[in-house]
Amino acid sequence: MQNPSPYTIALVGNPNSGKSSLFNSLTGLNQKVGNFPGVTVDKKTGLSHISDTLNVHIIDLPGTYSLYPKSADEQVTYEVLLNSSSKDKPQLTIVIADASNLKRNLLFCSQIMDLKTPVIIALTMMDIAQKKGIKIDVPALQQMMGVPVVPINPRKNKGIAQLKKVISEMHLAQHPATAGDFIDIEALAGTWLEEIKLLCNLRSSYSALHVACNFSELRYLNAAQRIRIAALLDEMKFQRAKVQAEEIMQRYLKIDQVIKQCVTEVTPEQRMIKSEKIDKILLQPFWGHAILLTVLFLLFQSIFWLAKYPMNWVEEAFSAAGNWLTVIMPDNFFRDLVINGLLAGMSGIAVFIPQIMILFGFITILEDTGYMARISFLTDRLMRSVGLNGRSVMPLISGMACAVPAIMAARTIQNRKERLITIMVTPLMSCSARLPVYTILIALIIPDRYVLGIFNLQGIVLMGLYLLGFFMALLVSKVMSIVIKVTERTFFLMELPVYRAPRWGNVGITMLEKAKIFVRDAGKVIMIISLLLWALASFGPPGRMQHVDEKYASMQLKKSVNRVDIERAHSTEKLENSFAGIMGHAFEPIIKPLGFDWKIGIALITSFAAREVFVGTMATLYSVGDEEATHKTLRQKMAAARKADGTPVYTLATGLSLLLFYVFAMQCMSTLAVVRRETRSWKYPVIQFAYMFCIAYLSSLIIFQLFK
Repeated sequence: MQNPSPYTIALVGNPNSGKSSLFNSLTGLNQKVGNFPGVTVDKKTGLSHISDTLNVHIIDLPGTYSLYPKSADEQVTYEVLLNSSSKDKPQLTIVIADASNLKRNLLFCSQIMDLKTPVIIALTMMDIAQKKGIKIDVPALQQMMGVPVVPINPRKNKGIAQLKKVISEMHLAQHPATAGDFIDIEALAGTWLEEIKLLCNLRSSYSALHVACNFSELRYLNAAQRIRIAALLDEMKFQRAKVQAEEIMQRYLKIDQVIKQCVTEVTPEQRMIKSEKIDKILLQPFWGHAILLTVLFLLFQSIFWLAKYPMNWVEEAFSAAGNWLTVIMPDNFFRDLVINGLLAGMSGIAVFIPQIMILFGFITILEDTGYMARISFLTDRLMRSVGLNGRSVMPLISGMACAVPAIMAARTIQNRKERLITIMVTPLMSCSARLPVYTILIALIIPDRYVLGIFNLQGIVLMGLYLLGFFMALLVSKVMSIVIKVTERTFFLMELPVYRAPRWGNVGITMLEKAKIFVRDAGKVIMIISLLLWALASFGPPGRMQHVDEKYASMQLKKSVNRVDIERAHSTEKLENSFAGIMGHAFEPIIKPLGFDWKIGIALITSFAAREVFVGTMATLYSVGDEEATHKTLRQKMAAARKADGTPVYTLATGLSLLLFYVFAMQCMSTLAVVRRETRSWKYPVIQFAYMFCIAYLSSLIIFQLFK
């Protein structure tokens, strides 16, 4: 039986407390991600089957340490919990508390309880607490806090059934909201809070205190409410900082009593656990950085080493399909469309799926084990030296996957200028869309051999490209930090999660999901542009195309000519006189100093839709009009490409020049759009596009002139 109006449950808690794991456990695949109204903060919601008579709507609120917001994400959590008229207002709040750091987690929990919404405390990390020598008397904790307390382990699906049972009981109002206050709010601030409580239709005096503290930032208040609250605060001579400090002190005094009654722990000398021992090595200044570089080195080696075989199988499969279709289909317009348009575009998508899956598989393992957070810690000092905040590390690392969510992740940076610099440099990190381009060009110009017998040279070059983007991001950050003066000082506080074995099922699911997203999103763009390019490369102005046909028709009548050479020259000249050829030749003078021809010029233009389109463009351009091309892989087609004077198109100089262009150039319309949305101005995307294009053009020009 379905509920007429879904019962809404909010999951709240400190970052790294296990909130996301519980959300995934409760909702499974019934999830969706959107944005909260009016702000660009992710809103994760899902449906959960609690019992035969109860299905609930679950909202996963951004992690926060207390009810005093310091970032856009925390502000969202704050407003949802305070706004009684919000459509996301929960009927029940589950506070996820880390049992191994119970004192700090209970501060946030006590604040939520004083808002007077029904609360369940879900205790996670009980196994970690046990390893630290911490023992928690759960029944005593439940009695002293006055709300249900349920130990859970979402990763192993333990305690979930008991949690669902308690949710059902709360739904039936067997456990209403706590009657008393955790601390006496009116004694702390004054009875005048009652007026704000009535004015804003609030459930508790503590909610009224928060409205008094933050009424100017709360978007849901109307003008009349703001005016009356401001007058009342002036009348009462309200001192916000003093009241907040006193509140925190009183809460911790009571929490200390709770901890004393409910928690026992061994002496500090006995509390060293495995994670702390590992961190002594992985976070050591010298060995930590050495191990980090080794991890990244092995990651990029594996991308080439592990993906080599499935990529070859995919290439051979498409080559065989092209040969088979050439034999069975009549030589006409439709065969050309299928083989040189559709099949060429599909091969440009499918061949790189193994590398995309391997890259995201490794990133998921790093996140799941807890090592990704250590990377942030290790690079914090380096970030500060170039004017970035320590929180900038995570957007930059995320930029290796995709710049769009990485730029959105910069919302957690409180300092506006540091956030702006992070947004401006994040696209310099090599994202997964660049990987297909890197792969095809490295395979063309870098020998597939091993250094010292074990290190693949192509993998070393790939790692060098990623590091090059990273160091350029640091250099640009340093310049911007000088130009954009940052006077506000900020601090980077981050809790390091414990080390855990990766959840291999989660790794596998992520790899499949990322492959699906690549095929669906990038593949859609690649296919559309491949078919459009096929049409542009197959047709041209009627007069020019007719002139070329007549020229070679007369040459075919001569007995002394080589018909194969005539056919190849005919196809080449038709391509050059097609709409694509005309467009490429118009662009060629600008890029010729970089070593690029008109075909590469077309690929650069189409890459602005998405960088990975480069591969589909090349596949189409080197297939149209060439019968022999259907029997070759894309790498073979590009390796065989020749200029008018017979020299190879893809020399070492041209290949390096093209690689550098793709490392630095801003070729992603989606990224520019999200920068516009996050900064609320077109000025910054324009500046970003201009400076990245200048760096790309100059670096490509220099490297080509040096190596040509």
